[in-house]
Amino acid sequence: MINHNHLTNTFLELVRIDSPSGQEKAIRGDLSARLEALGLTVLHDPAGNLIAHMNGAGEKSSDTPLLLCCHMDTVGQDTNIRPVIKDGIISSDGSTILGSDDKSGIAIILKVLEIMAQEGLPHPPLEVVLTVGEEVGLVGAKALDLDQFQAQEGIVLDMGGPIGSIVVNAPYQDKLTVTVRGRAAHAGSEPEKGINAILVASEAITAMPLGRIDEESTANVGVIRGGVATNIVPDKVELECEARSRDEAKLIAQMQAMKTALEEAAARHKTTVDLVQERSYDGFTLPAETPIVKRAAAAAEALGLEPRLIPTGGGSDANILNAGGIATINISTGMTNVHTVNEHIAIADMAQSAEFLLQILTR
Repeated sequence: MINHNHLTNTFLELVRIDSPSGQEKAIRGDLSARLEALGLTVLHDPAGNLIAHMNGAGEKSSDTPLLLCCHMDTVGQDTNIRPVIKDGIISSDGSTILGSDDKSGIAIILKVLEIMAQEGLPHPPLEVVLTVGEEVGLVGAKALDLDQFQAQEGIVLDMGGPIGSIVVNAPYQDKLTVTVRGRAAHAGSEPEKGINAILVASEAITAMPLGRIDEESTANVGVIRGGVATNIVPDKVELECEARSRDEAKLIAQMQAMKTALEEAAARHKTTVDLVQERSYDGFTLPAETPIVKRAAAAAEALGLEPRLIPTGGGSDANILNAGGIATINISTGMTNVHTVNEHIAIADMAQSAEFLLQILTR
């Protein structure tokens, strides 16, 4: 039922439209026109998110609406993308990312909406949300007024892995912004009068549990800024850190361990450290008996796919939607090696994902 050529062409057209985070205007305009041509009503919210509505059809026309969600922005080397097809695999020319995260999801949604409209297939009313700024902290999703939606369940298409994978468990994430204080001094003539903030920060980082903490938890120091010149003892270092866990108690313990390492290092050097901790997003767990999970699993089985209910270590717009009371799964589009120049996607996987979504909506 899925025309591979039409789906591929739509995807290729989308990835050629530059849309780095914060620069989604061009693709938003393109997608608005495509959705309006399919008969959907379209609006843009103050944050720049695209929100569209499609009436239900057939015996499902009076069902509760279902929400479909992807993000429009890309991240990495993500401009002037030139897609290449070889042996059924779409990649970039090797100088940029591809942008299948998340334009494969958008192309799939567009194709499924087109099929349902043209063939008159029964489906529930749909609320389509295409967000901005997902790659830089779920910015668009956080700005959504969720009270405007009637949907109680949703589907995000923003995952890799085998088709039929259904994310039902995602982590909490906290960020830690740190300023390590030191004291400036001339590094050659009187270094003993200074307190080296870089040394303090390095001792703290060495003492932190980082990387893979356990099967549910990770932590990372991702940004370090500090120092002016080699002949000046640095008086300030800034760090940006994060931790994630699918168990909130573990996240709390991990963040405390990181803060303790910083405070103890500062105390040893008789200086101070400023810490700002903030919650990036809440995690979620959807039991197997959740209706949208059961619906997706049944759709996978109907297509001969293995429904794989899986956890993830990454956050997505599904975290925000679940926190807002919309039970939302995240399903695979087949994207692979995203955010790198080796990113690629198989046309067959993308088409199978479209069949999967179509089955969820129409069965």
